[in-house]
Amino acid sequence: MTDLEAPGDTISVLLVDDQPLLRKGFRMVLEEEPGIIVVGEASDGMDALELVARRRPDVVVMDVRMPRMDGIEATQAIIATEPRSRILILTTFDIDEYAFNALRLGASGFILKDVPPAEFVKAIRSVANGDAVIAPTVTRRLLDQFAHKIPDPQLANAPHPELDELTAREREILIEVAGGFSNAEMAERLFVAEATVKTHLGRVLTKLGLRDRVQAVIYAYAIGLVDPPREN
Repeated sequence: MTDLEAPGDTISVLLVDDQPLLRKGFRMVLEEEPGIIVVGEASDGMDALELVARRRPDVVVMDVRMPRMDGIEATQAIIATEPRSRILILTTFDIDEYAFNALRLGASGFILKDVPPAEFVKAIRSVANGDAVIAPTVTRRLLDQFAHKIPDPQLANAPHPELDELTAREREILIEVAGGFSNAEMAERLFVAEATVKTHLGRVLTKLGLRDRVQAVIYAYAIGLVDPPREN
């Protein structure tokens, strides 16, 4: 377990994976990028929690399968104790149950372990800026695969007064996001400018207390606002 200080305007990154060679490779990529610094490395979730508490990184690159404490449990703990740190999940497969559970707990996205360096850096910057790293098409496939897990009976049957805070257009945007549509697609479907979609989506996230569009998708399905895709 190692750690460093990060300058104030720099994106600070914590690398969490039980494979030292993978961490070294990611560190080498990030050290070549201006405005990004690796402030620590951890080999499991327990060490990650300790480093997050000390270093408060902007982005945590988190493996899911690790000894002592896995990435899912560590993600949940970090979101609860240090919500400003964004979690970017590392996964071997395009979509798996671990990635889905991490997103549901508050991770901002996931990337494959063999991601090209340029895409890895782009993902780090996107997450640090508050965006979600998951394409709308992947959102659709993720929902198709895990639709049997939603809606959540407890959430679906509970009152949701926060929905009353949404305007009719904002509610419409939430439903469109849940359908896996991109901002450009929503703009075309709703006959509005893409900038207008972005504005409405930002208000939806703020009013519902959600971190990003992935959380909005999961929220909409979990409470039963929209129906899961039907299995063929």
